[in-house]
Amino acid sequence: MKQLYILTSVLFCIAPVFSQTDSRLHDIINNVSVERIKSDVTTLANFGTRHTLSDTISQTRGIGAARRWIKSEFEKTSSQCNGCLEVFYQKNLVKEEEGSRIVKDVWVVNVVAIQRGTKFPNRFIIMSGDIDSRVSDPNNFTSDSPGANDNASGMAGTLEAARVLSKYSFESSIVYVGLSGEEQGLFGGRGLAAYAKEMGWDIVGILNNDMIGNITGVDGVVSNRDFRIFSEPVPPTETEDERRARRFYGGEVDGISRQLARYVHKTTKQYMPEMNPMMIYRLDRFGRGGHHRPFNDVGFAGIRIMEAHENYTQQHQDIRVEDGIAYGDVLEHVNFEYAKKLTAVNAINLASIAWAPPAPSTVEIGGIVEPSAKLKWNKVEGAVGYKIYWRDTTSPTWDNSRYVEDVSEYTLNGIVIDNFFFGVASVGKDGHESLVTFPNKIFR
Repeated sequence: MKQLYILTSVLFCIAPVFSQTDSRLHDIINNVSVERIKSDVTTLANFGTRHTLSDTISQTRGIGAARRWIKSEFEKTSSQCNGCLEVFYQKNLVKEEEGSRIVKDVWVVNVVAIQRGTKFPNRFIIMSGDIDSRVSDPNNFTSDSPGANDNASGMAGTLEAARVLSKYSFESSIVYVGLSGEEQGLFGGRGLAAYAKEMGWDIVGILNNDMIGNITGVDGVVSNRDFRIFSEPVPPTETEDERRARRFYGGEVDGISRQLARYVHKTTKQYMPEMNPMMIYRLDRFGRGGHHRPFNDVGFAGIRIMEAHENYTQQHQDIRVEDGIAYGDVLEHVNFEYAKKLTAVNAINLASIAWAPPAPSTVEIGGIVEPSAKLKWNKVEGAVGYKIYWRDTTSPTWDNSRYVEDVSEYTLNGIVIDNFFFGVASVGKDGHESLVTFPNKIFR
C-alpha cells in the first residue's frame, strides 16, 4: 500500500496542473436554447423565399428582409455584451455571366459578426450558416422556398452560438457569419474567403453548418445523435515539394482540414459523449458542395458539419404532394432539439479553439533507423506545455498522447517512427489544446 501511495503521489506531481475538462464548456452546452433556435428557424422560413436573386426591398419577404433581420439579431446580441460584436455586411457584385444560376447581376451579401480576441485579435475561428434557399429550379427566385432545414437550421445555430458565446471572453477571435449565394454557386463563401485573404486574417478554420435539423433519413434511419463531419484530406494549394514529401513520409489524410475534423470529433466525444460524430473522409457529399469549399480552395482549413441522415424529398423541392409524398423544406420536418445539439457541438469547439494557444507552425520529426521517435517544434506564445500525439497509420483518430512541459523537443523512446503517425498540439493554461500540427519538416 505504501508503494502504491508513493506512485500515485509521483504521478500527481508530474501531471499537468490543469483539469482535464473545463466546466465552462458544460455551461455552454446547457445554455443553448431550443426555444430560441425554433423561433429563429420559424422567422427565417416565414420570409417566404430567401433565394439569392429574390426581393431585397420588402420588409417581410425575400433575402433582403432576411439579411436585415439577421444583422439586427447580431446587433441585439452585441448590445447585451457592451458592443462585443463588430457587425457588418460584406458583399460582392456577381455578374450574370459568372454562373448558369446567376440570371441577373446581383449583390451577394454576407452578414458578419466578429467577437474579437483579447490576445490574438487577428486569429479567427469561424462558424457559418447559409442565408439563402431554393426550390426545384435553382433559378426560380419568386416561388415560396421556406428552406427550414436547408439552411435556416444552420443560420439559426450560428445566431444562437453568438448569443451564448458572447457572454465569455476569448483569447482568439470568433466570427459568426450568414453566407449568401450558396445555392447559386458558393459565391458568399468565395467572397468572404477573398476578403479574409485581403485583410490578412489568420484563420484556424471554418465550421460550415449546412442542414443540422433533420433526424429522419430517406432510407428510414432515424437518429438524433449521429452527425457527419466532412473534411478534405490535404489542401489543394499544397506545393509540388509538399506533395513529393507526403509520398515518402505519409500525411495523405493529415491536412489542416482533417486535423480540424479530428478536433471536433475529440471535443464532442469528451463533452457530449451521447453524440456520435462521424468523420467522413470526403470534401463533401458525392457530387455536391458546401460553403467550406471556397475557404479550402484558397488554403484555409474548413469542414462541413451536418445531419447524418438526409431526406431528399425535403431538399431543393417545390412544395407539393406527389404520389402521396409531401415534398418541401418546411418547418414540420425540423427537429429543433437535434439542431440544439449540433449548435452546442459548434459552440464548444469554437470556445475551446478560441481559448487555446495557436498551434505550432513548424514540427520536425526524426528517428530514422532508431528505436525512438524524435520531435522538435517552435514554442508558441501562451502555451504552458505541449501534447505529442501518435496513432496507428490506419487509425482515423489520435489515439495515444503524452503531455510534456514547456519544451521544444522530445524523444519518445521505444516508439518506432515507422509504425505510427505523429503530431504536436499546444496546450494553454486552462487545458485547452490547439489543433494538432502534423510534421512538416524532417531532421536526421
